[in-house]
Amino acid sequence: MLPGTGLAGRLLQVPENTGLRLGGLWLADTNGLLTGGKQPGKWSWNSALIIGANLDAEKLLAWKGASFGIQFLRFDGQDTNDQAGSVQGYNSLPGPKPLDRSELYELWYRQALFDDRLIFRIGKIVPTYDFNNVARPVPTHDEALDIPAVTGLLYTPVFVNPTLLGAIGGYYNPVYGVTVTVAPTKNSYLNYGLYDGNVARQVQTGLTGPHFNGYYFNILETGVDWVAAGKYPGQFGVGGWYQTGQLHGHRRISRDGTGGFYFFGGQRIWASCVEPPIQDGKGEALIPTGPGGHHASISAFVQIGVNNAETLPVKDYFGTGLSGFGLVPSRPDDSIGVGMAWSWLNPNLFNRPSELMFQGYYQAHLYGGVFFEPAISYIPTPGGNSSFGSAWALTFRFTFLF
Repeated sequence: MLPGTGLAGRLLQVPENTGLRLGGLWLADTNGLLTGGKQPGKWSWNSALIIGANLDAEKLLAWKGASFGIQFLRFDGQDTNDQAGSVQGYNSLPGPKPLDRSELYELWYRQALFDDRLIFRIGKIVPTYDFNNVARPVPTHDEALDIPAVTGLLYTPVFVNPTLLGAIGGYYNPVYGVTVTVAPTKNSYLNYGLYDGNVARQVQTGLTGPHFNGYYFNILETGVDWVAAGKYPGQFGVGGWYQTGQLHGHRRISRDGTGGFYFFGGQRIWASCVEPPIQDGKGEALIPTGPGGHHASISAFVQIGVNNAETLPVKDYFGTGLSGFGLVPSRPDDSIGVGMAWSWLNPNLFNRPSELMFQGYYQAHLYGGVFFEPAISYIPTPGGNSSFGSAWALTFRFTFLF
């Protein structure tokens, strides 16, 4: 939930003992639709800037377990996914219109209680950070085993399961509400969220205040993580959600409330030999080393989702992928991966039964918090219309963390 690396605060010489962290990220990409889709040959550009501050109230005010956060977002982009006729979205940056916006992205108070076994966060929140997030890092007690991010894919389904598109708040339409986490053990959790549900009415909640009009989004998720054979971390989660209120769609279709279920999991399936951490004379762990001081690994993930909605774009979903980290010995911070996303579309909205999408990427670490990532996407069945031909698209993205 904290953007960037905190470099902005360090450059401004903000003292660490104040508990204040300043950081952000800038994502910028260009996309070329090589063939097929709705507008073959079309190019597009997108830019998303998020700047945020986080205050550790325990450091500044001796308020145990409390913290506060605020973030601002500026997005300028084009209708990249519509050009390809993609319902799922091969590029996760552009969303609903307006495609040029400035907004208060997050504003929350977080409180941890009972030795971090009960945590709640209230305010303007991005629920997709906390729910159904297959892309999040997998932390372990030994940092040498951590999966830095299960995947670096750029397409939308790794950030929000398509069966939740149009219902759950997220980038770049956060919502007001509360998230409660119960963590009975160090490797298990139960999350519950109650949020403004007006995303389902196509309200741009990122640009508005809270709504109290009978539309609410409820979601419950439980999950666990583990380390198998001493060096293969993994995680899975399963959840269900329910949207209240009268929902309306095309052809005068309406439904009073809707809901669904989902599952996701990630697992490291191969790793170079990980040796025990080297310790100094005081017993303090130094940076762990493997063969040649370098670690390499491959991780896999899977996603499943279903719903009973009559007005949302996607009814059922299956996705999977592989990612390799540090496979090039001289480039330990690079990653490479492939993924598949397959959505069965709502027949009330589309005349093509499903949309299948493949994507491959290579993320190269340039310097500090700067990364360059080319990706190629292939959509054999663009869901926007059955008349659209198979689409090939290139994406070149720069990521700047500060």
